[in-house]
Amino acid sequence: MNDILMIGNPPITIHLRKNTLAKRYSLRISNKDGKVSLTLPQLSKISEAEAFIREQEGWMRKHLSRQLQPILIKFGERILLDGEKLRISHGTGRTVKVLNGELLVPGSSLQLCGKLKAFYKTLARERFIASSEHYANVFGLKIGSISLRDTRSRWGSCTSDGRLMYSWRLMMAPVRIQNYVSAHEVCHLIEMNHSDAYWALVKSISPNFKSDKQWLKVNGGLLHQYQL
Repeated sequence: MNDILMIGNPPITIHLRKNTLAKRYSLRISNKDGKVSLTLPQLSKISEAEAFIREQEGWMRKHLSRQLQPILIKFGERILLDGEKLRISHGTGRTVKVLNGELLVPGSSLQLCGKLKAFYKTLARERFIASSEHYANVFGLKIGSISLRDTRSRWGSCTSDGRLMYSWRLMMAPVRIQNYVSAHEVCHLIEMNHSDAYWALVKSISPNFKSDKQWLKVNGGLLHQYQL
């Protein structure tokens, strides 16, 4: 099922999806693009879903009005790097450079997003390899591989065989936040959960983890504003 309902004026489009495992309605609004989705039990009727949605119209409009607006990337705009906003300016040569509060990007406007994305990914790989290996060495651990993604639901992940994943957008956050996420994921190599024992491990290598975790909760959406 992939139906759509529209309610209100101006209309809100809601994407419906029936799930055999769902026991109740679950309404979600994507922070990335504002898409509204409703998951509902398999035997639900469309009329019931519509009635539920109408009850939630006020909540949806309030939430949508608070969403951060996307920032289009162009020369002259500013973008976050290590927690600081740097102006995007025309550069020379073949690589992106950081100089005097500017990101100097060679090439045309059509190449800008691609070059910036490649820059952030290269930097993220270097940073996360270094920080992950550093924290792993504290516990005498070995990491498997490190991959980069542009995930919305999580900043990092860890598998039981030691593979770590990080969002390259973390390069926009302060370095201490980048390090906290590395510490967070490396500790999952020991505790694949969020138990008290796990958080004790995190605290042992990242004493300020609570404030860093809160920073991501409050400011994480800012990193996804930039349309790269």
